[in-house]
Amino acid sequence: MTSELQSYTVDPAREPDEREDIRRFLATCGLDYEAGVQAFVVFRRGHALVACAGLEKNIVKCAAITPQLRGESLGLTLLTEISHVAHERGHSHLFLYTKPDCVDFFRACGFYLLAEVPDLVALMENTPIGIRTYCDRLKRLRRPGAKTGAVVMNANPFTRGHRYLVEQAAAACDWLHVFVVAEDVSLISYRDRYALVAAGIGDIPRTTLHHGSEYMVSRATFSAYFLKEKGLVENCCTAIDLLIFREHIAPALGITHRFVGTEPFCPTTFKYNADMREWLMGDVSPMPPVEMVEIARTECDATPISASEVRRLLAAGDFAHIRRLVPPATLQLLETKYRAPRTSAA
Repeated sequence: MTSELQSYTVDPAREPDEREDIRRFLATCGLDYEAGVQAFVVFRRGHALVACAGLEKNIVKCAAITPQLRGESLGLTLLTEISHVAHERGHSHLFLYTKPDCVDFFRACGFYLLAEVPDLVALMENTPIGIRTYCDRLKRLRRPGAKTGAVVMNANPFTRGHRYLVEQAAAACDWLHVFVVAEDVSLISYRDRYALVAAGIGDIPRTTLHHGSEYMVSRATFSAYFLKEKGLVENCCTAIDLLIFREHIAPALGITHRFVGTEPFCPTTFKYNADMREWLMGDVSPMPPVEMVEIARTECDATPISASEVRRLLAAGDFAHIRRLVPPATLQLLETKYRAPRTSAA
């Protein structure tokens, strides 16, 4: 009986004993502990931990129930409790990662399937109209044409290389849709990145600029992208992000091609580009394929231009070299807002 259960919230950063108990419990359920989880709801029967669910911003992770209690409606109670924690933190739209064989269980608890990688992972959300509402907005921006392209960029910051990619992609298409990653965890704020892209591509014809969303290169769909500087490329799961693009976003806008620049520097982005061939073009979805087109990066002094190099130069205060890699609007913003403070001499 669930009446014997006690529940409470755990802050894993401040309660190491609870954190280790949760880690051990998850292991018995065949799940890994996620270091990014900021809060857990746990249920105990006596001293035994019998259920838990974690929350990383608006993403439910590490949800598990001991097998002996899975027939006692504890799942609904568990997700209700973690939803209350999310609401208290300002999150109403929730995502949930689970194993494919648990999809029906979580569907009964009010979650709806977004994308599934067979035998590996599924992503769900707590609304039946979330992705549909987003795609309905996109459909209003659809343009006619036999070849419709897309570019997705973080632009942290926007460089002459980003400009070159959009120019080349737009020239190869009847229409091009450009998306700016909306997750606000980069050095350059999302507001500034979007403004720089708008200024940088505004004169390129047959191009529509879009705000990003939680359904594209976000912590929900592709968390490894935002952990890449910590060397966690081995945990990179790109399939969910790319399947959402192929099965929802591309059909809404009639996208037939997705353009990317070659990636000689970042392992995570390199893997993401390689995975596009499988998940956008392969026989892994009932939806039409989206052809991935890789464009060689433009260079400066025989070196491909990259945003990571601009960030390195910015940390060093080397604006003479930055000036050669970025458009004037980017240079001005970096000089006025993101210049590293000078340290006084001892």
